[in-house]
Amino acid sequence: MQPTNVYQGMFAETIPLRGANSDIINAYFARPLGPGPFPGVVLIHHMPGWDDWYFEATRKFAAHGYAALAPNLYARAGHGMPDDVAAKVRAAGGVPDDQAVGDVEGALHFLQSLQYVNGKVGVFGTCSGGRHAYLAACRVKGFAACADLWGGGVVMSAADLTPNRPVAPIDYTANLSCPLLGLFGEEDHSPTPAQVAQHEAALKQHGKQYEFHMYAGAGHGFFYHDRPMYRQAQAVDGWQKVFAFFEQHLRS
Repeated sequence: MQPTNVYQGMFAETIPLRGANSDIINAYFARPLGPGPFPGVVLIHHMPGWDDWYFEATRKFAAHGYAALAPNLYARAGHGMPDDVAAKVRAAGGVPDDQAVGDVEGALHFLQSLQYVNGKVGVFGTCSGGRHAYLAACRVKGFAACADLWGGGVVMSAADLTPNRPVAPIDYTANLSCPLLGLFGEEDHSPTPAQVAQHEAALKQHGKQYEFHMYAGAGHGFFYHDRPMYRQAQAVDGWQKVFAFFEQHLRS
């Protein structure tokens, strides 16, 4: 929170971004006005798509002093209303993991190229975006912090693997290269509390720096204020933990 006499300004727009395989996709970019330097954050959208909640979250990070970039992982499926585009992607089995990681890496490199970014970039995602955030933090070098919010599909059985998702993200845990924050709901079915415990055991096994928080009375998507699963008290506390985590690892 800023004092009332501090100038506040923000710039936000849709931009082209070079993603996986040098494909040009679109992304939503927001940053504070001023010379910086600002930390950066890549926001990875959820399965409902590249939608208003993620545009608002991108501006929220900018309001907190971050250069924030949300790539459209579904851009190759065509354009239209987010729900319609997401339905096409789900019908195709989701975006391929390699493609998603390549798009996130492109977003990282874009932020790193900006003179007003301080050189530290985090990655944040919810739902499938939490899974992609964890994948990227394990497979891409350069992220300084990762926030995985209820990322389902980090723990996968052999029967869950597909051509688009051939390796369970938990199997990359040895390669996790930055601190991890995980926020989860006790009533969630993907990931279940048991799957979260399995993920935590793998992090401990490999000596990784992490903090996990499990919220009572919350299920999947409890940050989404536009949906029935919203849980106000848990979401407020969760946002506080997200910003405290990124302040610690991206500004110091």
